[in-house]
Amino acid sequence: MAYRNLTDTEIAALEAQGCLCARWDTVRVSGLFTTANIHDVRFEGAVKLGRLGGTVAPEGEPPGAAGLYSCYLRDCEIKGPAYISGVGRLEGYIIEGDVAIENVSSLVVDGPTTFGNGVEAEVLNEGGGREVLLFDQLTAQVAYLMASYRHEPEMIARLKGLIQAYSNGHRSEKGLIGAGACIRDVRSVRNVKFGPHARVAGAQHLEEGTIAGCAEAPVSIGAGVIARKFIILSGATVDSGAMLERCFVGQGVRIGKQFSAENSLFFANCEGFHGEAVSLFAGPYTVSHHKSSLLIAGMFSFFNAGSGSNQSNHMYKLGPVHQGRLERGCKTGSFSYLLWPCRVGAYSVVMDKHGSNFDTSDFPFSYLTVEDGKSTLTPAMNLFTVGARRDSEKWPARDRRADPDKLDLICFDLLSPFIAGKMIRGSEILQKLYDEASREQKLVRYKGIHIPRLLLKTCRKYYQLALKKYYGEQLVKRLEGHSADNLPALRETLKSGQEGTGNWVDVAGLLAPAPAVVEIVEGLKEGRIGSVEQLRASLRAVYDNYESYAWAWYAHTLEKETGICIGEASQEQLTGLIREWQANAVKLNNMILKDAEKEFDQNSRIGFGADGGEEVQEADFSAVRGSYEENAFVRRLRAENEEIGKKAAFWIKELERFFRQGGS
Repeated sequence: MAYRNLTDTEIAALEAQGCLCARWDTVRVSGLFTTANIHDVRFEGAVKLGRLGGTVAPEGEPPGAAGLYSCYLRDCEIKGPAYISGVGRLEGYIIEGDVAIENVSSLVVDGPTTFGNGVEAEVLNEGGGREVLLFDQLTAQVAYLMASYRHEPEMIARLKGLIQAYSNGHRSEKGLIGAGACIRDVRSVRNVKFGPHARVAGAQHLEEGTIAGCAEAPVSIGAGVIARKFIILSGATVDSGAMLERCFVGQGVRIGKQFSAENSLFFANCEGFHGEAVSLFAGPYTVSHHKSSLLIAGMFSFFNAGSGSNQSNHMYKLGPVHQGRLERGCKTGSFSYLLWPCRVGAYSVVMDKHGSNFDTSDFPFSYLTVEDGKSTLTPAMNLFTVGARRDSEKWPARDRRADPDKLDLICFDLLSPFIAGKMIRGSEILQKLYDEASREQKLVRYKGIHIPRLLLKTCRKYYQLALKKYYGEQLVKRLEGHSADNLPALRETLKSGQEGTGNWVDVAGLLAPAPAVVEIVEGLKEGRIGSVEQLRASLRAVYDNYESYAWAWYAHTLEKETGICIGEASQEQLTGLIREWQANAVKLNNMILKDAEKEFDQNSRIGFGADGGEEVQEADFSAVRGSYEENAFVRRLRAENEEIGKKAAFWIKELERFFRQGGS
């Protein structure tokens, strides 16, 4: 935009309207400039004024006349149109169009700053050693590599270098208030960058940070918020007296109701209300809603914290070095407690207070309780509960990310090579423990936890049931995703490569073969990945290849576990897999339906119909909870059973046709 000096007439008009400036030659204006709507403004330093006429209408706000009223401006460029009123100090900002700023005590950039980019957050370990560098393109996967792969010092150094270079590229003496932003009733802001359509209303203090919204997903900062050294991404909401120090708030995250956090990361769709977080790595969908909950020095994802959940690392000695990890999909019951270090297997439920250290990562879908003072594991029991299945359905449905550029890479599959691999290992361990235990033993001990001996065989059967479901399910999914109309085409469809075989890992929401992650690590070490953009692209490639990787793992594992080479399988072998899928999938669903039925039994009706008899209780319960038969989840699961039967029949018939035509 071209700027010119003010004319004598314009200067006289401004002074007549209560405006002051020691040197009017430092105030420059565009060709669209008008003095009509500038009143009681003090100008200092280099000020550039663009279009100040017309109206301003940030999204969600009523239209208002553009202009400058009762404010102090120093070293600013207002491209306009903008409405700025009642600002005690506005310094060092470039202000784009359709911006409203009103009733703000101080809004300044007071020196070179990176706006929160490059700030270190001491996650997972309060004593340091796992610091993650914040920046406005940080993803759960990049943070995972930086926090978890400290055994790769060369990679860590390279990764830090990339992020520091990116952060230095954002260093500036000027801040930005993006188009469509609205900042009202704020006490003080220092060195903060505002993305397009940011909404800030009633915040107490914001310092050294970036609010990186976009038109599709604005950021909202509400009343009483205090935030220092932070990054807040698109679609996030931080309000109601939340307090953040050295924190990253990812896309679609909600934090409020006086929640406090320091040195913590919150990735896609997390929620934090009332409670407290310290050195927390909150992977996607980590949720804490209760005032008495403390999440400290842990890594979580797809997690729900019960009221009063707490973890501690009080064995200080040389410092607070302990840390813990709850793998994806875990829940903690009310007033549960874990003594770090601990590691809990995926989709497990933790109840009671545990005073011992243990590792149950080989046993997904488990219950952890305390029996007779001992931490006790019941493996596989969460496979057939309503909660685990319902959670797997609600997560993708609750993705609040409206930004076209979704940073975190999230795989939602309940069963996957990552989980199936653990169930295979869990089955082998349970069999070994059973073979080695004496009949006199009530409990067997494994990696710090106790397992009832009488449940070893039963729980192993549950894992096997789920694995058979998974094996057939993947076959049917593969057949449905390809067009095979004869035996050669079928063989081609069932072929697989080698990429994806071996161990799988969960990289904070991204399920991936371990070798694919190692390849990224090596790419960083060798300099083949030389920028943040290239790193994101490498991780995206792994995400995009998930189905191909998963099929390769399936084919390799199926042959190893059952002897069936899927690319050369006979008709009987393929139909056998489908029949096993049908039988075990329906059986598992029926077990879940049985669990759901408990939600409607007589005990569930206690407290209903408070002022009447049995008839009133029944009517009150039905009015509030409905009936088992009409419950939406129950109906979906029953419909799924029917669909499984139809699919199984269809593909068994199709396979018969393929093999008959192929002459095999």
